[in-house]
Amino acid sequence: MPHSKSNNSRLTQLFPIIGWLKSYTRQEFNSDLFAGIITAILLVPQGIAYAIMAGLPPQLGLYASILPPVLYALFGTSRTLSVGPVSIAAIMIASALTAPEISVLGNPVQSALILSAESGAIMLLMALLRMGGLVNFISHPVLTGFTSGAALLIIGSQLPQLFGLKTPSCGFNVSCYSHYFSGIVSATLFIGLIAIGLLVFFGKPLVLMLKNSGMQSYLIAAISKCGPLLTIILTTLAVDYFDLTSQQNVAVVGKVPSGFPVLNMDLSPIEKWSVLLPYSGFIALIAYVESVAIAKVTANFRGEKIFPNQELIALGVANVAAAISGGMPVAGGFSRTMVNFSAGARTQMAMLIAAGILALAVIFFSPLFENIPKTALAAIILVAIVPLVKLNDIAHTWRYDRGDGIAEIATLLGVLVYGIEEGITLGIILTLISHLRKTSQPHIAVVGRIPGTEHYRNIKRHNVETWSHLLLLRVDESITFANINYIEEFINAELRQQPDIKHVVLIFTSISDIDTTALEVLENLNHTLQTAKMTLHISEAKGPVLDKLEKTDFLKQLQPGKAFFHTEDAVRELAKG
Repeated sequence: MPHSKSNNSRLTQLFPIIGWLKSYTRQEFNSDLFAGIITAILLVPQGIAYAIMAGLPPQLGLYASILPPVLYALFGTSRTLSVGPVSIAAIMIASALTAPEISVLGNPVQSALILSAESGAIMLLMALLRMGGLVNFISHPVLTGFTSGAALLIIGSQLPQLFGLKTPSCGFNVSCYSHYFSGIVSATLFIGLIAIGLLVFFGKPLVLMLKNSGMQSYLIAAISKCGPLLTIILTTLAVDYFDLTSQQNVAVVGKVPSGFPVLNMDLSPIEKWSVLLPYSGFIALIAYVESVAIAKVTANFRGEKIFPNQELIALGVANVAAAISGGMPVAGGFSRTMVNFSAGARTQMAMLIAAGILALAVIFFSPLFENIPKTALAAIILVAIVPLVKLNDIAHTWRYDRGDGIAEIATLLGVLVYGIEEGITLGIILTLISHLRKTSQPHIAVVGRIPGTEHYRNIKRHNVETWSHLLLLRVDESITFANINYIEEFINAELRQQPDIKHVVLIFTSISDIDTTALEVLENLNHTLQTAKMTLHISEAKGPVLDKLEKTDFLKQLQPGKAFFHTEDAVRELAKG
């Protein structure tokens, strides 16, 4: 019986869907049904828009919105994450496909499928190596700088679509741009601006109006999320009715094949895999980090838990499924997830319903997608992307921490100037340098006792008692090879300023570890102090630190110095003489 329970537990860990299906209720299904319908409304325009933004046929975005979310629903730990094509991944795919070494190989569709397969394989390998904690190694400032930079790149890539222009190739030639902008298609621009107006209206203005009218919140959520679909329907009808494609040269999506491609994994030639691997690595990393971040946001609202390593498995399987089913790489989408959550989704059943509705649309209604104007899709992307440019966050980070601010600004500029992969690499490197700088120069406080208490605080911040022959130092960082020389120099500088010192007490309240190099330097420091007729002591050392020190001769070498349990004990004994 225990063996059976153990097997069931492992099965539930691998397939979290089993856990919530056991207690699934009719009420939850009703909520998921409503949320699934609302989310499906977003899937069509977003799937097509992000595929075109990546430089791919529109069906690759639609296919990526069907089988991948189904697989994620089986393996994922988030109840509301909406997996499918996303804007950041789309711009990264576009960057990869336009790289000279990849574009020369031709067949961008095949390259995109390989990116999906490799991204999925990398995530599964990371899961096997238990690298779920990797999400913690990309700091929030780097992620914000990357997102803002990528969002600006996306805006730059969509503005020509909004104006009915091709991507400019003028570089810094100012006169070239005057000729370039003379090619604006007025009908295309007009449709694009109308689309933006509709989408903005369906945001806060419409929600506010409906709230003031006393409408129920679930109906407000349903109506306000119909903006993208209504925009597509109206602009497509206008293009079709007025024959704007031939009369005004308005660019449209074009033919979208009905039905599904044959499931297969024939992604040869093999030489493409090695060339695409670095790009796949970055796509996998960003897709994972952003997906987990989004999943945690909605999970925190309901007290649910996200398991990062299981998310690697779920996203890895979803991306492999995208490759097999003819789709582009996928990740958790912020806007779709928030729509899904706001519409009342309780479980991944909502995404299974949404994927089912989209599958029916691809089978029966693909011909209706043919006359969707690209300018309307550009408008949908622009309205969704503009809020991701968070320049205020950069200013806030700069005021709070210059090191993080530099990393955030460098990441943004790196993405814009050098490219997506180079930009985020630069940000990660600068973050690590900033961390090492802080670690190598820890905060050290000379402390004294607040009168009438047993509390010891920084003499530069508080009015405290001090003693001419006693130096109390608090090191606010673990002592390692990276900072021990800085700590030693700080102590020596204090001793030069206070020649009457007889006792030095190192307060270890903030120290969690002392490495071998640091221990050796502390031993040499102790010997130097003893030669100078001074005594070194330690106080308030944590259990694990004392355990390590007791395995060495340090505490014996410290004598007549002592290891005090409380700093107050040290002061009572040493302040006398």
